Amino acid sequence: MTAGPVRQPSTAALVRLNNRTFSSFRYRNYRLFFAGQTVSQIGSWMQRIALGWFVFQLTHSAFAVGVMALATFLPFTLFGLFAGVLADRLDARRTVIATQAGQLITASALAAIAIAGIAQPWMLYVIAFVTGCVLVLDVPSRQQLTYRMVGREDLPNAIALNSSLFNASRVFGPAVAGLLYGFTGAGVCFLVNAISFLAVLLSLFAMRTRDFFPLAKFERPEIWRGTREGLVYVLHQRRMLVVLGLTVVLSTFAFNFNVTLTVLAGQTLNTNAQVYGILSALFGAGALVGALAAASLGRASTRVLLIGAVVFTGSELLLAPVTTPWLAGLLLFVTGAGFTAWSANSNASMQLAAPDHLRGRIIGLYFYAFNGTGPVGGLLAGWLCAKGGTELAFAVAGVVGLAGTAVAAVQLRPKRGIRIPRRAQQRAELGRAA
Repeated sequence: MTAGPVRQPSTAALVRLNNRTFSSFRYRNYRLFFAGQTVSQIGSWMQRIALGWFVFQLTHSAFAVGVMALATFLPFTLFGLFAGVLADRLDARRTVIATQAGQLITASALAAIAIAGIAQPWMLYVIAFVTGCVLVLDVPSRQQLTYRMVGREDLPNAIALNSSLFNASRVFGPAVAGLLYGFTGAGVCFLVNAISFLAVLLSLFAMRTRDFFPLAKFERPEIWRGTREGLVYVLHQRRMLVVLGLTVVLSTFAFNFNVTLTVLAGQTLNTNAQVYGILSALFGAGALVGALAAASLGRASTRVLLIGAVVFTGSELLLAPVTTPWLAGLLLFVTGAGFTAWSANSNASMQLAAPDHLRGRIIGLYFYAFNGTGPVGGLLAGWLCAKGGTELAFAVAGVVGLAGTAVAAVQLRPKRGIRIPRRAQQRAELGRAA
């Protein structure tokens, strides 16, 4: 029997796919922002990798790495609920300029104490806490700025491209950090990160504010009342509650790689900083694939959200008994792909369901769910690693994550996209008119 001809995708179809994947690049302000972030995110990942390994080298303690996670994410727990209100009150571009400058200062402080050879764990914890305080406001403000740059239609694409950039940096940053750390130590990694923030600041100053998409006019919210309005809105949105609930579960139990990867490389696999960097880069490579796939969709998909969560947590469960670097790297690649398929669609679905006058608060609540339990999750991961190694930590992450995803799947009926219920739209219009 003669096989029929293999059908190849047409050139026009490939062009359409490419245009859809990178549609946000038609906006000048977004291109500038993306270029600046390309440099800055690589430096940020170099610092994250170097800082975790630096703490492990100073203390030889898995629990101490968990304490670093506590210091990093505690600001989100303390102040995260109010960050979205501030993002709604403040000009997004000016706020991001301030937060990027703040991170430049904290990275410079890390570089100074590391190069001078006077670093102590408590100093690193304090600087990590201060950096976390800056990030609390930076995260929702950058998301708000993304909306202003590309508008509602291209927002899912821009979110996915931001995630692609974040995870592409996660490939190069850790790999470079592992090599640089081995030759020069942590201080140079911190210094490179500090310098990288100049690229983002230049891109922000070069933007044309007249090209920003306008927001609907609304009264700037007060801190307490504005926070309550955001919470009340979300409490009346069943789909939002389910997405937030799943985000809390996965971020608490399954997304603690700043702890588990450090212990995996240094203790379970008994390797060095270079292997640690490669493992982190492989997770980032998988995450990049997942993010690009999400960008090509051009919309928020509940089905992809749930499939991503299953792949993410299921791969962690498979990772639990692994003791060979190559197999660990392969599974981390798959884990990363599932992670961004879940997180990009979760983020986009929340933002698309939010009215203009509440968008900053909805973004703040989402990232509060994502990062607010970071202190507990980091300490839990450090304690599990101390008690039963990464075998126990990954097993708990996988089992709890799969259970949480199953509950969410029952509550969410997979659809092609996220739609705002008519009643929610009416409440949003009433709130804006008031």
